[in-house]
Amino acid sequence: MRLFTLRGPLSLGRLQQRLGNPQSFVRYESAKAAPAPVEGIPYKKLSIGVPKENFPNERRVSLSPAAVATLVKKGFTINVEKGAGSEAKFKEEEYAKAGAKLVSKEESWKSDIVLKVRPPSIDEVRLLPDQKTLISFLYPKQNEQLVSALNAKKTTAFAMDCIPRISRAQVFDALSSMANIAGYKATIEAANNFGRFFTGQITAAGRVPPAKVLVIGAGVAGLSAIGTARNMGAIVRAFDTRSAVKEQIQSMGAEFLEINLKEEGEAAGGYSKEMSKEFIEAEMALFRKQCEEVDIVITTALIPGKPAPKLILRDMVERMRPGSVVVDMAAEAGGNIETTRPGELYTYKGVIHIGYSDLPSRLPTQASSLYANNISKFLLSIGQKDHFHVDLKDEVVRGSIIVHNGEMMYPPPRVAAPPPAPKKLDAKAAAAALAAAEPPNYFAKFLKDSAVYTVGLGSLLGLGMVAPNAAFTTMLTTFSLSGLVGYHTVWSVTPALHSPLMSVTNAISGITAVGGLLLMGGGLLPTTLPQTLAATAAFISAINIGGGFIVTQRMLDMFRRPTDPPEYNYLYSIPGIAFLGGYGWAAANNFPDVHQMAYLAASLCCVGALGGLSSQPTARLGNALGIIGVTTGLAATLGQMKIPMEVVAQMGGTMALGGILGAIIAKRIPITDLPQLVAAFHSFLSALMGVTLTSAIGGADMPVVITVLNSYSGWALCAEGFMLDNSLMTVVGALIGSSGAILSYIMCKAMNRSLPNVIMGGFGAPTGEAMKVTGTHTEVNVEQAVDLVTEANNIIITPGYGLCVAKAQYPVAEMVSMLRKKGKNVKFAIHPVAGRMPGQLNVLLAEAGVPYDIVHEMEEVNGEFPETDLVLVIGANDTVNSAAEEDPNSIIAGMPVLRVWLAKNVIVMKRSLATGYAAVDNPVFFKQNTSMLLGDAKKTCDALLDKIKHRYSEL
Repeated sequence: MRLFTLRGPLSLGRLQQRLGNPQSFVRYESAKAAPAPVEGIPYKKLSIGVPKENFPNERRVSLSPAAVATLVKKGFTINVEKGAGSEAKFKEEEYAKAGAKLVSKEESWKSDIVLKVRPPSIDEVRLLPDQKTLISFLYPKQNEQLVSALNAKKTTAFAMDCIPRISRAQVFDALSSMANIAGYKATIEAANNFGRFFTGQITAAGRVPPAKVLVIGAGVAGLSAIGTARNMGAIVRAFDTRSAVKEQIQSMGAEFLEINLKEEGEAAGGYSKEMSKEFIEAEMALFRKQCEEVDIVITTALIPGKPAPKLILRDMVERMRPGSVVVDMAAEAGGNIETTRPGELYTYKGVIHIGYSDLPSRLPTQASSLYANNISKFLLSIGQKDHFHVDLKDEVVRGSIIVHNGEMMYPPPRVAAPPPAPKKLDAKAAAAALAAAEPPNYFAKFLKDSAVYTVGLGSLLGLGMVAPNAAFTTMLTTFSLSGLVGYHTVWSVTPALHSPLMSVTNAISGITAVGGLLLMGGGLLPTTLPQTLAATAAFISAINIGGGFIVTQRMLDMFRRPTDPPEYNYLYSIPGIAFLGGYGWAAANNFPDVHQMAYLAASLCCVGALGGLSSQPTARLGNALGIIGVTTGLAATLGQMKIPMEVVAQMGGTMALGGILGAIIAKRIPITDLPQLVAAFHSFLSALMGVTLTSAIGGADMPVVITVLNSYSGWALCAEGFMLDNSLMTVVGALIGSSGAILSYIMCKAMNRSLPNVIMGGFGAPTGEAMKVTGTHTEVNVEQAVDLVTEANNIIITPGYGLCVAKAQYPVAEMVSMLRKKGKNVKFAIHPVAGRMPGQLNVLLAEAGVPYDIVHEMEEVNGEFPETDLVLVIGANDTVNSAAEEDPNSIIAGMPVLRVWLAKNVIVMKRSLATGYAAVDNPVFFKQNTSMLLGDAKKTCDALLDKIKHRYSEL
């Protein structure tokens, strides 16, 4: 039976005649049906009215000329009342050019859809014909009479203030747009009425302290006020009942104030809710204390549908210093400050009160442009395909519609609130006091050492008793000796070469290709799943080999100095070629033991590769030995196998393709990204283990993560060697495993942490209440920083990860070169975990041209800080935090840090005063000899370099 589907007018008889088979089954399908009509009214049949706002002092307008042009293009007819945009500085000619009609007030209200900013008055509602649409701020809870009047006219009214706060509706969120402007303007008004600078300054006439600003409420308006005040140089503190905003506040450089009573203040939609009596009493005590300290208070707290909560009482205002300023952004809803007069600017007992209720309107052009964007996009979202249609199933429409065709739609159906954020558990309190230290028990110490060796030797004896065969014990012997060699070899590597060390071990770990080669088969292509997996393993290993050695060479080339003697590294190919040629001849003449000797040679070369990285002069030899070792190992593997030529071709193609791909990646990657590339190459071999064990680890622990993955890849290679009875894989695996383990230990020791602590994503636990960090920080500008630099003779620069992110090593290197030419003693101090990979900062500084002999490790330079005239801290925080030594209750207590605070002067170049990864305040920022130079590291370093050049050109 044949089945046919026909489209068009062909008749059944003609079809059967054509087929010659009357019993064929035919299904006739008529032409496609016409598409279903689109619901709603086409835009081209609708008019939009833009009346002039008549609320006192309101300067905004609902549509800007740009928004008008967009809606006209969609097909709407736009009726703009004459003079509607004049207060917002939009000319009538601009509206006309955009396609709008300039009409009278009455004509604008007769449009099908009316767009406004402020809620219409009752008189304006009378101008609105029945069954029209209104979109505006309405505040239905506070304006019940207005809502009833609109409902009586069967108006379809949408409230811009009721749009749900969901991701899809962010572009319609006019409340946030206006709050952002209000927060900015509130800070500007405060600065305009405050009698001092916001920023701190050091002048010839003396030091000017920065203003202290308290912002209550960290919604959109509060965050905007915080950001503006911080950009103006003030010290900002902020409070909010919602714990979720803590990180936002701190990321902007402000201090987040907290009270001891834990209570979550976030309601549905991200708004604040009313708090308990106990919570309010606690926050009142906090505000009372803060009012005695700060210069400016900005309040933003609002609860939807209710009067603004009173947060700053009369007695708190009376505690403030004369000349202080308070800005009440909730004045229109009754105010957060008891002494506020809504809409007024006045002084009460020396404290200037700003109670303006029209802050967004005081930036009318900006506010109107943003509001027009919000309301026009909301209008276009009501319906689809250029048709206006009210779909009550749409959550944005249903949430914002107030009345519809004579039916009250407000409030919308309640949406289940999201579950509260899980509370963070406090660390258990440590014991109140420790027992007095007893004299050392030397007998116990020696007994412990004896027990360890007894268990170790006994374990070896037990393994000998349960060993399955002689090959296992032989392989275990090889593994143990290789581990010891690797342990002592890696300890000799200088910290500056830790990144190249990891790169070369990554390349050597490509010896896993041996396992793949041993299992490959088929023909030109693998024919079974195991053969396919083996070819894949060989391919990935080849990527590591090709990329790893090239990355290592590029890193080592960065450390070359112009004064270094010439190098002829190509000569190292002679022993490699000679050995491979000799091995090939011996294997062809069936010398049976030559294969094992080739494995031994490969193993020794891999040991030499790690040993060569112990110092700069021998590092390139180490890389060459690594290449010889891996090449020899692969050749020895192939020499033992009896394989058809087709499989040889498959092996050659697989290895060549992987090696070329790795080489291309390694050559094209930017210099500054080489450390990250090394980590990526390691991930090829440790992907599964890396995902499962490092997903919860914080960014500052990345040096440990990378070294642990490095170690995992080595132990995995050992296991493969045991399974395949391959001594080369066991030796190389032991070298790599011990290398990664030692580097992991070094990184953990540098953070005073244990490896399990890092892997589990923790940090430390305080043993009591941490020290309160108090005081006022001092800020300097670039000109003042240059004064300190040019006056100093001994300078130490301590870079951190912020320098890596900003790629500020280039201006820093040029600045250091200039200062050294002027006879200044300049050096770098590197903390072991200052980057995101061991030795990353050393590599970046070398690439920028900084000589490696002026780059010192923490242990080498920590004793020199007391004799140092100036320390420049660039993008570092926890690694220079004095709380590690000054506060025994700090969670970083005992962590080795760079003692920069002991220098005569310290300049900290950082984006803000925010804490580092450990979330511990840094007392160094507030010490008398410290000056803060805040800003982006790259821009600040560039500016510093330019000023120093200019200063020395004048001398």
